[in-house]
Amino acid sequence: MDNPLLDHSGLPRFPDFRAEQVTPAVDALLAHNRAAIDRLAADPATPDWDGFAHPLEDASDRLRRSWGLVGHLNAVINSPELREAYNANLPKVTQYYTELGQNEALFEKYKALAASPQFAALSPARRKVIENEIRDFRLSGAELPPERKQRYREISERLATLSSRFSDNLLDATNDFSHYELDRAALAGLPEDAIEAAAESAKVQGRDGYRFTLQAPSYMPVMQYADDRSLRERLYRAYVTRASEFGKPEWDNTALIGEILALRHELAQLLGFGDFCALSLASKMAESAQHVSTFLQELALKARPFALRDLDELRGFARERLGLADLQSWDLMYASEKLRAERYAFSDNEVKQYFPEDQVLPGMFRLVETIYGLRISDRDAPKWHADVRFFEVADSGGRPLGHFYLDLYARPSKRGGAWMDDAITRRRLAGSVQLPLAYLTCNFPAPVARADGSPRPALFTHDDVVTLFHEFGHGLHHLLTEVDELFVSGINGVEWDAVELPSQFMENFCWEWEVLRHLTRHVDTGETMPRALFERMLAAKNFQSGLQTLRQVEFALFDMRIHGAQAMASGTSAQQVLAQVRAEVAVVMPPEFNRFANGFSHIFAGGYAAGYYSYKWAEVLSADAYSLFEERGVLNPEIGARFRDEVLARGGSRPALESFLKFRGREPNIDALLRHNGMDAAAGARAA
Repeated sequence: MDNPLLDHSGLPRFPDFRAEQVTPAVDALLAHNRAAIDRLAADPATPDWDGFAHPLEDASDRLRRSWGLVGHLNAVINSPELREAYNANLPKVTQYYTELGQNEALFEKYKALAASPQFAALSPARRKVIENEIRDFRLSGAELPPERKQRYREISERLATLSSRFSDNLLDATNDFSHYELDRAALAGLPEDAIEAAAESAKVQGRDGYRFTLQAPSYMPVMQYADDRSLRERLYRAYVTRASEFGKPEWDNTALIGEILALRHELAQLLGFGDFCALSLASKMAESAQHVSTFLQELALKARPFALRDLDELRGFARERLGLADLQSWDLMYASEKLRAERYAFSDNEVKQYFPEDQVLPGMFRLVETIYGLRISDRDAPKWHADVRFFEVADSGGRPLGHFYLDLYARPSKRGGAWMDDAITRRRLAGSVQLPLAYLTCNFPAPVARADGSPRPALFTHDDVVTLFHEFGHGLHHLLTEVDELFVSGINGVEWDAVELPSQFMENFCWEWEVLRHLTRHVDTGETMPRALFERMLAAKNFQSGLQTLRQVEFALFDMRIHGAQAMASGTSAQQVLAQVRAEVAVVMPPEFNRFANGFSHIFAGGYAAGYYSYKWAEVLSADAYSLFEERGVLNPEIGARFRDEVLARGGSRPALESFLKFRGREPNIDALLRHNGMDAAAGARAA
């Protein structure tokens, strides 16, 4: 137990962790697991759950907890030493999982277990585990001949390495950029807290003036508020060319993208699929790539009139009020913020003053305590950074259900974006239940002291609040599961195009006055947000929703196209495919130098390959599910208990559609999504 990665007796021992511990821990775990697998494979006894499936679950849990911890730390406190250790062990872990997925003896035992008389007597969760495992053995190449299995292993290991390198390149390219301004006058339009943060950033670097970076808390205020058009252009150009041929060659992701796509296509063909889309969809809700494309194209068709109206209004406003006759990509956020402020008489910066962290978090907790019957309490625990907080989730009687870490602020050693990850997953052990543990990670601006040196809490935009609710929704899906089997507990086993249902569902509460007012307290006056300001925010809720919807459709179609057989056969590059998709659906065309794909981590370094459509797909489910709260009462504990029982508690123990049907009582439809986005029939008539 000297190595904290091998100690599974409690919470992770972050203060004891060192990068040099990774390799011995991984080697020990892999050796232990391989020995256990060999014993199970050679056991002549008829396979049953306790003697076969449960020991495999034990082995999986040990490795997932340890390697998951390494991956988490590599994402949130990245260092040269940790990156080297992670990348050195990634091929070994990938090789192990590929071997496991292709183990014919284990595959045969799962099939025998499914065919045995005892199968019908197993719980639904255990039956679902067995069915999923049989499917996944096939998708891992267990039925391939030896030479094709070997090629599958080679591809899997190479893809893991390439995805890690893609992420590293993007982080390095992001961190490499700094822009310094010495003249405060050049910062006209920027909020005071953004200027203070830039001054502090320069001071940390031992420089005078104001430092701006490509990390979101620094980049976004410039794009949204800076009057200096050349400053906006400089940062925009740097941001959209990260990890491309316009930067350092060693960080260029272009060649990696081509190799990743080619290898994914080859992998799919090895398994008998026409392309990677078909392979990806084999374990999702959507029936086919055509099914997904039809869904996206129909959504684009409904959104397009609203997007054209949005763009026409923005161009007219920019020309007449801002003197921008030629609206460029680096002007869009700036002009949009000016238009919103004029039309609805508020700005994001004004709203932000009402969302201090120490009010938002208790308000969010109050919501879920009310609708789900929970108690959330601050607790002490070992942490990886001083800014991290730790919480316990308990039921109304105080019985602990799980725990989560909250890491809210951006820093150079942390990859961008926001996400939830599982540290420990609920499962039943001998005489006890292993409680779940989650990581909730965001990249919000850290607290910045006032000009007079007095402390001030971190301030969140309303978009930040929505992001926080989104990730907390994922966390609740993981933490409130009541499933006892690891492989279908929490988010495990949930179809990827349904996994966003609980997270997007939570976003809706950010637009309810009975919820929002408890999240607000003006950072200086202490006053609750005025109802009139909230009403203006609500009126602006669907501001440019047409443009935003088309943008998401553009990304999702691009993802499907580059993973399709046609793009591979034609040899079309990712950049060319993106241009083709934009020509079909986009109304805003970025400049030629824009290299969006080179930073698209979701599909090249995450789990969304041929699955980015999931955000919009699940939004149909989440909006329709939330509509029941709209009908019965937003803070209705009875409906909350029903959502918790039928969706959150069930995890992957049954198909997501079945869980939705149990909650909603009918098939999902798109009406609520269109209404929430201001694109229903009534809005369409107004747009016309």
